[in-house]
Amino acid sequence: MLGDSYYWEIFGRTFAIAALVTLFCGVLGTLEAIVLYRMADPWRSLFLLVVLGPLLISVVVRTLGWALLFGSTGLINKAFINLGLVSEPIQFMYSTTGVVIALVHVLVPFVVISVWASLQKMDPAVERAAVSLGAGQLTVVRRIIVPLAMPGILAGSVMVFALAASAFATPAIIGGRRLKVIATAAYDEFLNTLNWPLGASLAVLLLLANVVLLYASNRLIERRYKAVFAETAA
Repeated sequence: MLGDSYYWEIFGRTFAIAALVTLFCGVLGTLEAIVLYRMADPWRSLFLLVVLGPLLISVVVRTLGWALLFGSTGLINKAFINLGLVSEPIQFMYSTTGVVIALVHVLVPFVVISVWASLQKMDPAVERAAVSLGAGQLTVVRRIIVPLAMPGILAGSVMVFALAASAFATPAIIGGRRLKVIATAAYDEFLNTLNWPLGASLAVLLLLANVVLLYASNRLIERRYKAVFAETAA
């Protein structure tokens, strides 16, 4: 398996999709958490429920909903064509773009929850002190809020990457057989070709690769976080 470029392509595609999903979830989830943190009740509770809404629905149902939206005659393509943005339907189904969008929708709440929990521990006096010293809102977010929320961003990103790399339902429905990832390839080996040793090898390599990549990124981000925190404290 390690000598076959076909499986290297599958592993590369899997981790590329996981990295893109983690990036988008990290940015969107952090922004959403900051907005939630600044909201007052009852709006905060209402919008927190909206953010967590995707977790209350089965992943298969959510993915099938995206499949209906992504179709050539789906709502998204119809809206783009009616607005004159495109002249022909965009190929969302069976593409990396469609898989990434669907996975971001599914996984972004994990980052929101993690970052929001970190922001709850932040002393509001720190933000007020920065404003009193002349810092603008963008500077406060960049130099105060984001560094202090870094543990939540790190924890949420780790969960998102692991879940995106091992996702099965979304790549299987949106990506189909044209866009195989490790989970769908292992599924095919187990149930279609009945090659259990190969399916088990794929699963074990996915686990090992996840552990190595997550450990390395965790060490790198923790080192960077300590440096930023020390700079902020100074």
